[in-house]
Amino acid sequence: MKVHLTKKTLNSNLLIFRNDRKTIGLVPTMGALHIGHLELVKKAKESTDVVVVSIYVNPTQFNNPADFEKYPKTLDKDLEILDKIGVNIVFTPENQEIYPSNPKLRLNFGLLEEVLEGAFRPGHFNGVGIVVSKLLNIVKPDVAFFGQKDLQQVAIIKRLVSDLSFDVKIDVVRTVREADGLAFSSRNMRLNPNERMAALVLSKALFFAKSELLRGVDWLTVKNQAVQLFESEPLCRLEYFELVDPNTFKILESFNPRDLSSICTAAYVGEVRLIDNLPIID
Repeated sequence: MKVHLTKKTLNSNLLIFRNDRKTIGLVPTMGALHIGHLELVKKAKESTDVVVVSIYVNPTQFNNPADFEKYPKTLDKDLEILDKIGVNIVFTPENQEIYPSNPKLRLNFGLLEEVLEGAFRPGHFNGVGIVVSKLLNIVKPDVAFFGQKDLQQVAIIKRLVSDLSFDVKIDVVRTVREADGLAFSSRNMRLNPNERMAALVLSKALFFAKSELLRGVDWLTVKNQAVQLFESEPLCRLEYFELVDPNTFKILESFNPRDLSSICTAAYVGEVRLIDNLPIID
């Protein structure tokens, strides 16, 4: 496994594979790797010849400086894991390599960034769009792999790729959950044991709501019952629990089994903010 800190050495390495007509897959991460990340790598290994994993905690997508400072950083452990599972290349740039100067560009994704994560984290998707654009331009992968858990981010990236004509396929990998239902997240390692148990309310509420919708209960009734689940958990503070079109992120007032829809939620568990989502019909 080759580890690169600069674009120059990374591209020299990638050129060897391109000259051999190898397909390149990119798995962008912010490190603190967990099983969800490893599923992305697994899918990349199955779908492409060469797998590049980037590890970079992008400061421009954090609207809360304290959240950026507390984000888990486990680079040595991450590199050991990636080496064991046979990743070809890891890109671990410093800030100066990605942002030699402060970016002046501002991206506007319309409704996609005005609701849910966009509303609660102003500027977040601008930062996501800029860093993903940079990584796609640097690596130039044939396929880039993202997790369904960050559903709104996936919609943002698909819009970015379409509107700016990036020559890359976006492959979305299903959310991976722990045995008790909690979605894998790097932020989970910040939870103490009591908070870890309390965090189960996110997945419990999602699966409860999906089941109720599929048996014909109207959405507003289901939503109110789900909100009550959060209110019964003293360590949690709900931000949102909404039914959306997963492509446009238009908030839906009712459930139609003929249309694509997903339930999205975000909540604080103690001081840790977690997000999750669940498609109603896979």
